[in-house]
This record gives sequence, C-alpha cells and structure tokens, in this order.
Amino acid sequence: MASRVASRHLRIGLIPGDGIGREVIPAGRRLLESLPKSLGLEFSFVDLEAGWGTFQRTGAALPDKTVDVLKAECNGALFGAVSSPTTKVAGYSSPIVALRKRLSLYANVRPVKSVDPANPVDLVIVRENTEDLYVKEETTRVDANGKKVAEAIKRISETASENIGRIALELALSRQKLREANPGSSHHNSAKLTITHKSNVLSQTDGLFRETVRGVAQDPKYASITVEEQIVDSMVYKMFLQPSQYDVVVAPNLYGDILSDGAAALVGSLGVVPSANVGDGFAIGEPCHGSAPDIEGKGISNPIATLRSVAVMLEFLGEAEAAGVVHKAVEASLREGRVLTPDLGGKNTTEEVTMDVLRRL
Repeated sequence: MASRVASRHLRIGLIPGDGIGREVIPAGRRLLESLPKSLGLEFSFVDLEAGWGTFQRTGAALPDKTVDVLKAECNGALFGAVSSPTTKVAGYSSPIVALRKRLSLYANVRPVKSVDPANPVDLVIVRENTEDLYVKEETTRVDANGKKVAEAIKRISETASENIGRIALELALSRQKLREANPGSSHHNSAKLTITHKSNVLSQTDGLFRETVRGVAQDPKYASITVEEQIVDSMVYKMFLQPSQYDVVVAPNLYGDILSDGAAALVGSLGVVPSANVGDGFAIGEPCHGSAPDIEGKGISNPIATLRSVAVMLEFLGEAEAAGVVHKAVEASLREGRVLTPDLGGKNTTEEVTMDVLRRL
C-alpha cells in the first residue's frame, strides 16, 4: 500500500532539563522522526530551556521565552528531568510545576503496564496537577512558647475536580475501546474508575473532590464505567498487593504524586514509566524518572520512559494510531528482553535500547 501524503504537521518543543534528561529527550526526537510515513505525520522541533542548570546560568528556572514559544508555536512538548536543590534557594521553584500552571495542564497521566503475563499490571494514575498542597502557600510563625509552627494551604476546587474527573472518565472509555479493538491486549474486560481520597479525615477538601468526581460520573455517557472509591492509605496497600484490580485511578495532586511514583515499583523501574501533563489541546510528555546524577554521562540511562511518554503525548494530541505503533514497538522490545539498560538488569546502553525500539517501527 502506498504511503499517504503527510496530512498533519506537529511542532514539538524539546526541554531536556537537567541530568539524564539531556540523554533521553534526543531519543524521543529520533522516535518521532522515525515513525512510518504512512501515518501521515510530519514533525519540526524547537529546543527550549528549563531546569536547575538554567536557573544557575540565567536566574530563571523557567524562562519566559520557553513558555512564550510553547504557547505561540508548539502543539506539544517533551520534558526530560529536573534537578532541584534539597534546601531553599531564593528565587528558585520547580520549572515543571510552574509550566503546568502557566499552560493550564491540569492533569498528569501516568500509565503503568507490565509485559509479563505472570505480573498483569495495566493501570493509569490520573493526578490533578494544579492545586492541593502544591499551591505552595506556606507560612511559618512562632507560637506563644517561642517554637516555630509551619502551615500549608490544601486547596481543592470544584472546577479542578470536575476537570480531572472528566479526563479520567474519558480515559477509562478510550482504554476500553482500545481493548475491544485489540483483544488480548489487556487482562481488563471492562472500564473501571477508582477515586482515591482521604475524606474520612479531610471531609471538606477531599470530601469535595470525592463528591465532585462522583457527580461527573453520573453523566449517562459514563454509564458503562464501574466507579469505586479507595481511601488513600489502603489504596497504597491494595495497589501493591492486587495491582491487577485497578484500571484508571484518579487522585488529588499529592496522593497522585505518591501513588504514581510508587506504582513504578510494580514494573521494576521508573525508567519504563511514562507520563503526560495534559490540558485542553496541549500535552507535554515527561518520563517519570528524575535527573539521576549518579549515572549522568555514562550512556546507560533508560530511554523507555521517554519513548512511552512520546506515545502518551501523541494520544492526547489526537494521534492514537501513531501512539499505538510506538507502544507496540516498545512492548515488543521489553517482552523480548534482550536489549536492556542496567536498571532492568541488562548491560546495554541508551543508544542500543533506542535502536532496538526504532527497528521495530
């Protein structure tokens, strides 16, 4: 069959950030450039800056130019990793948190999937991205005894909870459609949403989150989705004990952050877990691992999380077919298990793993 003429051009911002981000984001670009022409996609790229290194050079962890170019020129982006100081540094704040806010990327979507049939894990954690304790409104005062007391605002809004509930429910529907179109691709037979909260203690904030997401789920279009709830502490226990029971999990910002990093242990390494920061009409693919200064420059960083993040970004840019091609190539490489970086027990390099996936496209 002849390849069709490219019908869509996508401009992608590339933000390597710090550490191994500078090693894995180029692999993401090569993947996009290597997609089959029959998909009808063309890509162009723009290199952008953000991160601790950028802050040290310029005094800004997220330069205004980066945000302006993303807004004016780009359809999506890939973000590598960021190194953050462990103590307070005047003027510095996390660039990825700021980027989520400035681009209204209200959802962080983290799929976790195994390729081992003896360990059936196929879940997605949908984390609200814009509020909760991450509004970073903190104060420190001195009490009557002369001791410091630190306080932080936990903000939960109906609007943000509606947004995250809706995207989680839509994702549950789309995942089920893909399963029906590809029998055997997952152990799940039907769509399920698990609302994670701590409303038994935080009745106002988490209570509002729980009630709002349940309200969105009342829409008849979501009637095929089973909706359940799980208190966050028991959720951690059950997710590790019975991960196969979960399909789509939705949570406020802090719980989602903890659950999504913890879920990486279910598949062996943060190096294989992707994510996307998603808003209305824009998505940033972001591997879940950090900047990993201990292996920086050694050429052994795992590119799989970045390659999968490319796929998740493409899904939210409306290119499900291209995303499927990427997912199949990555899963085939992992299932064969012959070309692996050290974090997965192998001896291969970033370049060798990248090439093994690209040849499967």
